Amino acid sequence: MKVLFVEDDHGIAMGLEYSLRQEGYQVRTCHTVAEAVQALAEDWFDLCLLDVTLPDGNGYEICKMAKRREDTAVIFLTACDDEGNVVMGLDMGADDYITKPFRIRELLSRMKSVLRRYRKTDGAEQVFRVRDITVHPLSAKVYKGEEELFLTAMEYRLLLTLVQAEGRVLSRNQLLEGLWDVGGDYVNDNTLTVYIKRLREKLGSGNGEADLIKTVRGLGYRLGE
Repeated sequence: MKVLFVEDDHGIAMGLEYSLRQEGYQVRTCHTVAEAVQALAEDWFDLCLLDVTLPDGNGYEICKMAKRREDTAVIFLTACDDEGNVVMGLDMGADDYITKPFRIRELLSRMKSVLRRYRKTDGAEQVFRVRDITVHPLSAKVYKGEEELFLTAMEYRLLLTLVQAEGRVLSRNQLLEGLWDVGGDYVNDNTLTVYIKRLREKLGSGNGEADLIKTVRGLGYRLGE
């Protein structure tokens, strides 16, 4: 689970980030609204932990942006327990509101409770996210940020095969098996190279080290974080 943690007190931030990482969370810590907005523009998160009062604004601004992005849970962490602030945060779509000081076990429990509401279970769609790319298998839709990408059937199947591998390296033969008989078209090794090139261009992942689709020499391909 990826967590965006926004806290302007560096001491509190360091301690809580350590505790969250010990629990297995991937944490990106920011200290200002500007840093958090940049983080949201660059990556997707399962949960945002937001301080309300920040040097260049407040956590409500970050909450608005996070809620415009699909499936992002929000918990406010604040020393201010004024009812008006609580209501404002919840009206913006926040999932919980925890007043400082709090025990780490209480926070972890509340985080798990909130994340359970967002978890894809009981036959619901499992959404795949890598960097700013989101794949919705049930609707066969792909988004880069908030913009929908239009892929051919082969390009979509290739991307789905890679995201379902969850970062594992897939050989060219494994990718060809994933594309076999899509739309009744035959795919050979040379055609696969063309599809990988086109998909890289549509994903806008750049070249070389910046590519979302990584070439692992002598082995195959994988999706990079």
